[in-house]
Amino acid sequence: MARPYKPGPKQFVFAVGDGDDQHVTVGDPQEAYVAFSAFFRGREADTYTITDEPAKQSVVLMPRLGVISRITEADPQRSEHLKVDRANRYLPSAMLFFERGYAGLDHFGQWFSDLADLDASPESRGAARAATFTTEAAAIEELGRIWSDSGYVDPTDQYYIFFDSKDVDDDRADRAELLQLIDFLGLERVDAPAGATGGEVWVRSDPRLDAECEQWA
Repeated sequence: MARPYKPGPKQFVFAVGDGDDQHVTVGDPQEAYVAFSAFFRGREADTYTITDEPAKQSVVLMPRLGVISRITEADPQRSEHLKVDRANRYLPSAMLFFERGYAGLDHFGQWFSDLADLDASPESRGAARAATFTTEAAAIEELGRIWSDSGYVDPTDQYYIFFDSKDVDDDRADRAELLQLIDFLGLERVDAPAGATGGEVWVRSDPRLDAECEQWA
């Protein structure tokens, strides 16, 4: 069961730009998610906006463009944008926003402050994202995010497998970022065993990975 909002209840505004905004008052994130799911699935729109007016934060889902934006008008004012490759990413992003607002989406994917950056190739986006991590701690944390989405530890505990059962054309931006971060951290990438899917990336176990991935498991 979702934890109730404290203080609560909370109010959100759902909008699609047609003037028929829906104001909801909810006691917890799950209740907010259920209300927004019905709103989202009951309309065909270019944009769906969730606004937490007291917190001055919002998230904008743009399925036809394949983009999610998050905005905070608090000091400092910020907006970031995420390229979405799978249709099943929109509602989970809403749930994270209901749970923890703007910060709840920190580890949801590759966020960029310039919307134009999303027009770059996935490989360019991945390389640009990797370049923003200049400390070992931050780079390891980002590896944990990537691994948590579709990774596992092999039964011998010797390797971390990224992009389990994925093809090389899947998750291209995250893949490009991962490979650059592996080099930055000096981790050892090994050949995948025979029979593994072509897109899997196998990395030899490392104490830094052990500690980080345990938090994501």
